[in-house]
Amino acid sequence: MTRPTRERTRTRETGESEETTEVEDACPECGTDSLVTTGDHEVVCDGCGLVVEESNIDRGPEWRAFNHSERQSKSRVGAPTTQTMHDKGLTTQIDWKNQDAYGRSISSEKRSQMHRLRKWQERIRTKDAGERNLQFALSEIDRMSSALGVPRSVREVASVIYRRALKDDLIRGRSIEGVSTATLYAACRKEGIPRSLEEISEVSRVERKEIGRTYRYLSQELGLEMEPVDPKKYVPRFCSSLDAGDEVRAKAKEIIDKTAEQGLLSGKSPTGYAAAAIYASSLLCNEKKTQREVAEVAQVTEVTIRNRYQEQIEAMGLY
Repeated sequence: MTRPTRERTRTRETGESEETTEVEDACPECGTDSLVTTGDHEVVCDGCGLVVEESNIDRGPEWRAFNHSERQSKSRVGAPTTQTMHDKGLTTQIDWKNQDAYGRSISSEKRSQMHRLRKWQERIRTKDAGERNLQFALSEIDRMSSALGVPRSVREVASVIYRRALKDDLIRGRSIEGVSTATLYAACRKEGIPRSLEEISEVSRVERKEIGRTYRYLSQELGLEMEPVDPKKYVPRFCSSLDAGDEVRAKAKEIIDKTAEQGLLSGKSPTGYAAAAIYASSLLCNEKKTQREVAEVAQVTEVTIRNRYQEQIEAMGLY
């Protein structure tokens, strides 16, 4: 329930003019200001239970539905607009079922006609090379996002960044796959769901070096303000892959916090730093994981883990 954000006024006639005085929301029965709006769109006093107002406008549909199938059958609107489609989902689409509105099969002549209409419908959805470029890039972003298992919000942000790059003509001279992969990497960082360049390159069709180079170029040209990746954001995912307990996770985060305060994180890879902290915490919590196991999950070398591990235990005073 939410508190209503409106103002009541009362008027008092004084001769020919009217004087308007603004008053705060308050219950006329008990005088408290704890008024809340219920699910039935009634304004009720939370103190004494008095229904103060019951004529609020219900902005929802006029019908009721009790399950998903009912909601789908009664709804008269389409899907919301989305940036993940080149036309934002506003164009029509001809169904592939060879049936009429009553569910009956159509004749062979109509079937061939609908087949031709479907082909032309797909062709005219993209009117020029720019839209075809955008359509292919957004499909690549969607494919890689599905492979990485990132939420819908990351796909939306990546699509917006790619549209900005296309509008500013930053795609010229670069591959569509490289730019789309770089925008997905930037979107992951912006949404606080970091994925390393190694993970991104595994699902991409371009090399890691090109992804990093394109990302730096887009970040500079578009003014993307990116904060450094926090190694603690990698800890839950790495620990889950290693089947490490909650105690190991908490200790790894503690190690990262204490050592970062001493400036050890500066200039270090966040994935390697998180992997070393998990390795150290597994030893301290008697859930030993080998360096090779941790390195495979974090996609770093064992040498990196050993170097970061030595620095961390020295900073923590653990020898």
